Amino acid sequence: MKVAILGTGKFGRALAIRLLEAGDEVVIGSRDEERAREIAAEHGARGERNEVAAASGDLIVLAVPAGVAVPTVVALRPVLSAPVLSVAAEIEFAAGTARPPVLPKSVAERISEAVAVPVAAGLHTLAARRLARSRPEEDAFVCGDHHEAKALALELAQRVVGGRALDAGPLQAARALEAMTAVLLNLNRDYKTHTGLRVTGLP
Repeated sequence: MKVAILGTGKFGRALAIRLLEAGDEVVIGSRDEERAREIAAEHGARGERNEVAAASGDLIVLAVPAGVAVPTVVALRPVLSAPVLSVAAEIEFAAGTARPPVLPKSVAERISEAVAVPVAAGLHTLAARRLARSRPEEDAFVCGDHHEAKALALELAQRVVGGRALDAGPLQAARALEAMTAVLLNLNRDYKTHTGLRVTGLP
């Protein structure tokens, strides 16, 4: 699979490491072309400006912060043709506690409304630190309304975890997946660890 990862933060870099290890072709995109090439060179990937990266993947992983996710895809609309996988989660902090904001729609749903290509959402329960070290022994969750986009996202997810890639339903379920990020952050803080999820009871 040819994957374009837009964003040079910790999660985007960790995902690139795992996908390159799995034999996929990875292009890392950034608003800053020099930054993209610098980060990509560290991992043996190709680095490009977002506009170039977004036009060159079978699947576009939007790994930018939640607050700039929608503006980023709006700016890239003229070059987007492949499905988009949203991995961002909007989190608020109060008195050291993480919580999902009270909003009518998820980040992924807002992205879907802003672009003409199919959008899936997933990987919200994977921690960048653990993903960078190895394939975590966790399940990964993906949701979406478009069969092809979801299938590509599930294929990607299975490449990067030691557990299972699970279909979590329609794109509306991204509200729950994004909110789980806050739950795991609180568990990590309270129990001083790095948590993940495994689902029991499946065949």
